Amino acid sequence: MTTATKTRLARVFIDGEAGTTGLEIRERLAGVEGIEVRSIDPTKRKDRTARAEMLRDVELVVLCLPDDAARETVALADELGPDAPKIVDASTAHRVADGWVYGFAEMSRGHADIIRSARRVANPGCYPTGGIALLRPLVDAGIIEPDHPITVNAVSGYSGGGRTMIEAYEAGHAPSFELYGLGLEHKHVPELQTYSGLSRRPIFVPSVGNFRQGMLVSVPLHLDTLPGRPCLRDIELVLDEHYRGSEFVSVAADSSARVSRLEAEALNGTDKLELFVFGKSALNQAVLVARLDNLGKGAAGAAVQNIKLMLGLG
Repeated sequence: MTTATKTRLARVFIDGEAGTTGLEIRERLAGVEGIEVRSIDPTKRKDRTARAEMLRDVELVVLCLPDDAARETVALADELGPDAPKIVDASTAHRVADGWVYGFAEMSRGHADIIRSARRVANPGCYPTGGIALLRPLVDAGIIEPDHPITVNAVSGYSGGGRTMIEAYEAGHAPSFELYGLGLEHKHVPELQTYSGLSRRPIFVPSVGNFRQGMLVSVPLHLDTLPGRPCLRDIELVLDEHYRGSEFVSVAADSSARVSRLEAEALNGTDKLELFVFGKSALNQAVLVARLDNLGKGAAGAAVQNIKLMLGLG
């Protein structure tokens, strides 16, 4: 009997696999050695007993569900005690909840190891992934104080907006571009503030464009209001040091000299995240930008990264 025959595949159940994120995760997992994706009979997907049996039979479940449904599945898993699987929750239900690990592996030094040992991981939101990637290293380094007034602006492809928005754009019934979340209470703000290390609530202004996927997240800064009055290079060096050696996150060198414009779709189909520092030190102004695929590093790509860490495959 070969070693390959003896090796048992890690079983994963995607609860909500028919949705946009679920489909993306399943497609990515198909190429991961050592994982077997299990599916429940569609006629039994709301059958509590069948769902409990599926949870008991797998090592890990991924929740691609609305928040309330995700909480229900977690409650069902709680009833299984030691037979409960590990959980990666792609909803917003548990991103700042006690007992859950935030699933942005590059957030801080050693955080990937915390994910490896976790049983419950909350997958990050797409917008916060970009904002936290830019802000957390600068807050940790003291370049931005936790109570500094921060504004985060972002644009995403329509695939991040859920079934109703996707259907409206694909049917040609949606505008070319629109701002939303103008009540300043977008559901991503709590995780954006918490994991960026900010004590003051940031202003977050999201928008959506008439393209399927891709994302730009930007943070404008007045450099002369920051401790030590840093220059662009100071900020770039902190980011570069934080992400050096990362498989997925990179920092563009000397962005202002090399890049005059950015388009949102350049990283589509990848799990990459690119960071840029634009501006002019003579003007004491900067704009930090993160670019990613909202379905990649902003959703399914991050989920697969967390799954592999939690199952000892990455």
